Amino acid sequence: MNILFYRYNSICERDIIKAFETLGHHVKTIDTEIFRKDVTARETLSLVHSELSSASYDFVFTINFYPVISEVCNIHHIRYLCWIVDSPVLELFSKSISNAWNRIFLFDSALLNDFSHYNPDRIFYLPLACDVGDKQSYIRNASTMQLHKFHHKISFIGSLYSEKNPYIHLQHSSEYMKGYLDAVMNTQQSIYGAYIVDDMITSEIIDYFDKNMSKKYIFPEKSNADYKALISQYYIGTNITVLERTHLLKELSKTYDVDLYTFSNTDMLPDIHVHNGANTITEMPIIFHESQINLNLTSRPIRNGIPLRIWDVLGCGGFLLTNYQNDLFKHLVPGEHLDIYSSEEEFFEKILFYSSHPDICRKIAHNGYEFVKKYHTYTIRCEELIQLAFSI
Repeated sequence: MNILFYRYNSICERDIIKAFETLGHHVKTIDTEIFRKDVTARETLSLVHSELSSASYDFVFTINFYPVISEVCNIHHIRYLCWIVDSPVLELFSKSISNAWNRIFLFDSALLNDFSHYNPDRIFYLPLACDVGDKQSYIRNASTMQLHKFHHKISFIGSLYSEKNPYIHLQHSSEYMKGYLDAVMNTQQSIYGAYIVDDMITSEIIDYFDKNMSKKYIFPEKSNADYKALISQYYIGTNITVLERTHLLKELSKTYDVDLYTFSNTDMLPDIHVHNGANTITEMPIIFHESQINLNLTSRPIRNGIPLRIWDVLGCGGFLLTNYQNDLFKHLVPGEHLDIYSSEEEFFEKILFYSSHPDICRKIAHNGYEFVKKYHTYTIRCEELIQLAFSI
């Protein structure tokens, strides 16, 4: 097949292009948005329309959803395949989601429940994956100096979300509302496997956010505007992620050596070992492989799904301790491929156990690696994606 791949430099893109090519397909990319982040929707439309008019393609592919590309594909009567890898993706609220030529793949089963009714039979659940071979090549070729540099007891790679937290623009005008929202967020932090915030958003809260947000997201005119979901997941969910990651890492680093790779502000974490980010391609695999315990603290707007970080750690042969997520049990076995916690108390209990049992960490890491290598590579997943996309 001939595939037109519109890129914006998601970390998944490189691995998916390789998977398509491994399956024998030809991939042509539009890379403009990688180098220019000010590309407008009109320019995107023009770029895709021009390419579809000048050559023959079986489908157009993107990471996450581009309403304008959906519209172009609908005009050209060519399938538009997109794989949602983040949450929330506010573009999914566009009415373009209902276009007949869409084939939308969602990594989080909660998103499937939210959006499948807009385009039945054309929206699918598809978990993410890992290019195990690529990750292992960097691990095998790591120098002695790199292996030493990235050898950690406990590590976490990722944003604290403080620099991209829209909740900070809420200017409280009511102590009652502030107390209510604080209570909701504190309660959600102690609950895993159920996202209760969705049910706590009343019409009064929607009105409160509308009146008190100094900088707010405005749904486009042609959209299935859902202010309840916007507030619950984008505003409040992101803030819970900030609170949770900061709290757990702060408490953990008081007792243990914890290495944090992030570009976020870490002034509130005085005891942690901070590194100024890590190269996703060349350094991250070595860190995952060499850390005795890798942490995954899932962003709260990912309500059921398995984030990419989980697949990457396992595909690198690293041991992973992650929070409970409902979709995990569809694909992985806790205690065999990785381990999970479902409360703050259990988090610290398992840190204590695994920090003193490196042999068990290595055994579980090996099991997880072998399982992902056999069943959860991008080549396997992309083959499934194409089969589903062309089944209707």
